[in-house]
Amino acid sequence: MHEMSLCESVLQVLETEAKRQQFHQVKTVWLEIGAMSGVEIEAMRFCFDVIVRNTLADGATLQVIEVPAEAWCLDCAQTVKIQQRYDTCPHCGSCQLQVIRGEEMRIKELEVA
Repeated sequence: MHEMSLCESVLQVLETEAKRQQFHQVKTVWLEIGAMSGVEIEAMRFCFDVIVRNTLADGATLQVIEVPAEAWCLDCAQTVKIQQRYDTCPHCGSCQLQVIRGEEMRIKELEVA
C-alpha cells in the first residue's frame, strides 16, 4: 500500500511548511490526485487519518480533487480526455497520444491556524 508512504510525504511537507510559515495546526488539506496516478483515493483517506494522528494535522479533513486524464494527440493536434494509457484518439483514432494531465498528486491548498 504505497498510499501510506504518500501520506507520510504529505505530512512531511505540512511539517516543513508549518515551520517556514509559522502555523501550528492544519484543519483541511486539499489534494489534487490524477486519475492515472495509481493512487487509491479511499486508501489515501484511510492512511491520512492514521498518519496524522498526534501531529499538527490531527483531526484535519482531507479533501480530494480528482484530476481527469488528458492527452495531446500528436497526429490531429487535439487535447483529448483519456481513461487509461494507450487509449486511442477519439477524433482521429491515432495511438500517438502524449499524457499531459492526470498523473499528478499535489497539495493544492491548506487551511491552517
